[in-house]
Amino acid sequence: MSGYRINQQQARVKLVLSHLIQNEVKDPRLGFVSVTDVRLTKDLAQCKVFISVFGSNDKVEESLKALKSARGYLRKEMSKRANLRRAPELIFEHDDSLNYGSHINKLLKEVEEDVK
Repeated sequence: MSGYRINQQQARVKLVLSHLIQNEVKDPRLGFVSVTDVRLTKDLAQCKVFISVFGSNDKVEESLKALKSARGYLRKEMSKRANLRRAPELIFEHDDSLNYGSHINKLLKEVEEDVK
């Protein structure tokens, strides 16, 4: 399958999963979750979903547990709404890149202040 087609499907899956998680999953353990990236394998058998959670590490763990328990519903609805013939297995992972970016910005500001 071409890279262009995979990219299109990843964008569609990201949009659909974002909508489902924010509007249709009614689990009290689920915090403020954003889907930051989606990676489909070439055979569309697996889909890694990277999420960012606003809050503490405990909130991240609780949100991951909530998403794992809603995995079947999300998989079924995502394949229907994204028009995928095959429903890929969903694998949820925490995306820590926002925190890492914030840390790098803080370090750069410290270096800038030291230079002055």
